[in-house]
Amino acid sequence: MLLRRPRRVLVLGGARSGKSSYAERLLARERVVEYLACGRPPTADDPEWADRVALHRARRPASWRTVETLDLAGVLGRPGPPVLVDCLTTWLAGTMDAYGVWEDRPGADDRLAAAVDDLLAAWSSTRRRVVAVSNEVGGGIVPATASGRRFRDEMGMLNTRVAAAAQRVELVTAGLPQRLR
Repeated sequence: MLLRRPRRVLVLGGARSGKSSYAERLLARERVVEYLACGRPPTADDPEWADRVALHRARRPASWRTVETLDLAGVLGRPGPPVLVDCLTTWLAGTMDAYGVWEDRPGADDRLAAAVDDLLAAWSSTRRRVVAVSNEVGGGIVPATASGRRFRDEMGMLNTRVAAAAQRVELVTAGLPQRLR
Protein backbone atom coordinates (compact mmCIF):
# COMPACT_ATOMS: atom_id res chain seq x y z
CA MET A 1 0.00 0.00 0.00
CA LEU A 2 1.35 3.42 -0.99
CA LEU A 3 1.08 6.02 1.78
CA ARG A 4 0.31 9.56 0.75
CA ARG A 5 2.72 12.23 1.87
CA PRO A 6 1.09 14.97 3.90
CA ARG A 7 0.62 18.16 1.92
CA ARG A 8 0.90 20.55 4.90
CA VAL A 9 3.53 19.91 7.58
CA LEU A 10 4.39 22.21 10.50
CA VAL A 11 7.80 21.75 12.16
CA LEU A 12 8.06 23.43 15.57
CA GLY A 13 11.07 23.80 17.84
CA GLY A 14 13.15 26.13 19.91
CA ALA A 15 16.14 28.18 18.81
CA ARG A 16 18.92 26.04 17.33
CA SER A 17 16.85 22.89 17.93
CA GLY A 18 17.49 21.49 14.43
CA LYS A 19 13.99 22.28 13.15
CA SER A 20 15.16 23.90 9.89
CA SER A 21 17.54 21.10 8.94
CA TYR A 22 14.83 18.55 9.79
CA ALA A 23 12.34 20.41 7.58
CA GLU A 24 14.90 20.41 4.77
CA ARG A 25 15.30 16.64 5.14
CA LEU A 26 11.54 16.21 4.71
CA LEU A 27 11.89 17.69 1.21
CA ALA A 28 15.33 16.27 0.40
CA ARG A 29 14.03 13.98 -2.36
CA GLU A 30 12.47 16.88 -4.24
CA ARG A 31 14.59 18.14 -7.11
CA VAL A 32 13.09 21.62 -7.02
CA VAL A 33 11.82 23.38 -3.90
CA GLU A 34 10.79 26.99 -3.47
CA TYR A 35 12.51 28.03 -0.22
CA LEU A 36 10.72 31.02 1.29
CA ALA A 37 13.14 32.94 3.49
CA CYS A 38 11.08 35.26 5.67
CA GLY A 39 13.91 36.86 7.62
CA ARG A 40 15.50 40.12 6.66
CA PRO A 41 18.28 39.83 4.07
CA PRO A 42 21.82 39.79 5.49
CA THR A 43 23.79 43.03 5.55
CA ALA A 44 27.43 43.86 6.15
CA ASP A 45 26.63 45.58 9.45
CA ASP A 46 25.33 42.31 10.99
CA PRO A 47 27.94 39.61 10.29
CA GLU A 48 26.40 37.18 12.78
CA TRP A 49 23.07 37.22 10.89
CA ALA A 50 24.93 36.95 7.57
CA ASP A 51 26.73 33.85 8.90
CA ARG A 52 23.40 32.26 9.92
CA VAL A 53 21.89 32.91 6.49
CA ALA A 54 25.02 31.54 4.76
CA LEU A 55 24.84 28.37 6.86
CA HIS A 56 21.22 27.81 5.82
CA ARG A 57 22.03 28.45 2.15
CA ALA A 58 25.01 26.09 2.18
CA ARG A 59 22.82 23.21 3.40
CA ARG A 60 20.32 23.51 0.55
CA PRO A 61 20.71 21.88 -2.86
CA ALA A 62 21.62 24.27 -5.66
CA SER A 63 18.40 23.35 -7.47
CA TRP A 64 16.28 24.83 -4.68
CA ARG A 65 15.18 28.39 -5.40
CA THR A 66 15.36 30.91 -2.55
CA VAL A 67 12.69 33.60 -2.44
CA GLU A 68 13.00 36.32 0.21
CA THR A 69 9.41 37.37 0.89
CA LEU A 70 6.72 38.02 3.45
CA ASP A 71 4.03 37.29 0.83
CA LEU A 72 3.47 33.71 1.94
CA ALA A 73 -0.23 33.80 1.05
CA GLY A 74 0.60 34.89 -2.50
CA VAL A 75 3.17 32.15 -3.00
CA LEU A 76 0.97 29.42 -1.50
CA GLY A 77 -1.87 30.56 -3.75
CA ARG A 78 0.12 29.94 -6.94
CA PRO A 79 0.88 26.56 -8.51
CA GLY A 80 4.48 25.43 -8.34
CA PRO A 81 6.94 23.05 -6.74
CA PRO A 82 6.94 22.12 -3.04
CA VAL A 83 7.54 24.99 -0.64
CA LEU A 84 9.64 25.25 2.52
CA VAL A 85 8.73 28.25 4.69
CA ASP A 86 11.58 29.27 7.01
CA CYS A 87 10.15 30.54 9.14
CA LEU A 88 6.75 31.66 10.44
CA THR A 89 8.47 33.36 13.38
CA THR A 90 10.44 35.73 11.17
CA TRP A 91 7.33 36.16 8.97
CA LEU A 92 5.30 37.28 11.98
CA ALA A 93 8.03 39.62 13.26
CA GLY A 94 8.48 41.16 9.82
CA THR A 95 4.73 41.50 9.29
CA MET A 96 4.22 43.11 12.69
CA ASP A 97 7.05 45.50 11.89
CA ALA A 98 5.75 46.30 8.38
CA TYR A 99 2.28 47.14 9.69
CA GLY A 100 3.56 49.29 12.55
CA VAL A 101 2.27 47.11 15.37
CA TRP A 102 5.22 48.11 17.57
CA GLU A 103 4.47 51.82 17.07
CA ASP A 104 0.70 51.37 17.61
CA ARG A 105 -0.04 52.80 14.16
CA PRO A 106 -3.77 53.23 13.53
CA GLY A 107 -5.21 50.09 11.94
CA ALA A 108 -2.06 48.03 12.56
CA ASP A 109 -3.86 45.37 14.59
CA ASP A 110 -6.55 44.99 11.92
CA ARG A 111 -3.95 44.69 9.15
CA LEU A 112 -2.03 42.10 11.16
CA ALA A 113 -5.20 40.08 11.81
CA ALA A 114 -6.07 40.21 8.10
CA ALA A 115 -2.55 39.09 7.12
CA VAL A 116 -2.74 36.14 9.52
CA ASP A 117 -6.18 35.22 8.18
CA ASP A 118 -4.90 35.44 4.59
CA LEU A 119 -1.93 33.23 5.46
CA LEU A 120 -4.20 30.66 7.12
CA ALA A 121 -6.59 30.63 4.16
CA ALA A 122 -3.68 30.08 1.76
CA TRP A 123 -2.13 27.41 4.02
CA SER A 124 -5.45 25.57 4.24
CA SER A 125 -6.24 25.69 0.53
CA THR A 126 -2.85 25.36 -1.15
CA ARG A 127 -2.45 22.55 -3.68
CA ARG A 128 1.32 22.62 -3.17
CA ARG A 129 3.22 20.45 -0.75
CA VAL A 130 4.43 22.79 2.00
CA VAL A 131 6.63 22.39 5.06
CA ALA A 132 6.60 25.36 7.43
CA VAL A 133 9.10 25.92 10.23
CA SER A 134 8.18 27.90 13.35
CA ASN A 135 9.58 28.60 16.78
CA GLU A 136 7.76 27.33 19.82
CA VAL A 137 8.27 30.45 21.94
CA GLY A 138 5.89 30.03 24.88
CA GLY A 139 7.76 27.46 26.94
CA GLY A 140 10.16 29.77 28.75
CA ILE A 141 10.34 32.91 30.78
CA VAL A 142 7.57 35.48 30.44
CA PRO A 143 9.10 38.40 28.50
CA ALA A 144 9.77 41.51 30.58
CA THR A 145 8.35 43.92 28.00
CA ALA A 146 4.84 44.43 26.67
CA SER A 147 6.11 44.05 23.09
CA GLY A 148 7.83 40.77 23.97
CA ARG A 149 4.66 39.42 25.56
CA ARG A 150 2.60 40.56 22.60
CA PHE A 151 4.92 38.82 20.16
CA ARG A 152 4.96 35.62 22.21
CA ASP A 153 1.16 35.61 22.37
CA GLU A 154 0.74 36.32 18.64
CA MET A 155 3.27 33.58 17.82
CA GLY A 156 1.49 31.07 20.01
CA MET A 157 -1.87 31.85 18.40
CA LEU A 158 -0.39 31.63 14.89
CA ASN A 159 1.26 28.27 15.63
CA THR A 160 -2.02 26.96 17.06
CA ARG A 161 -4.00 27.96 13.98
CA VAL A 162 -1.40 26.64 11.51
CA ALA A 163 -1.13 23.36 13.43
CA ALA A 164 -4.92 22.94 13.41
CA ALA A 165 -4.88 23.09 9.60
CA ALA A 166 -1.74 20.96 9.18
CA GLN A 167 -1.89 17.30 8.26
CA ARG A 168 1.27 16.60 10.24
CA VAL A 169 2.93 18.45 13.12
CA GLU A 170 6.44 17.69 14.38
CA LEU A 171 8.30 19.06 17.41
CA VAL A 172 12.10 19.09 17.22
CA THR A 173 13.96 19.22 20.53
CA ALA A 174 17.74 18.89 20.74
CA GLY A 175 17.80 17.68 17.13
CA LEU A 176 15.25 14.93 17.79
CA PRO A 177 11.94 15.11 15.90
CA GLN A 178 8.80 13.89 17.61
CA ARG A 179 5.52 13.55 15.73
CA LEU A 180 2.68 15.36 17.50
CA ARG A 181 0.13 14.57 14.80
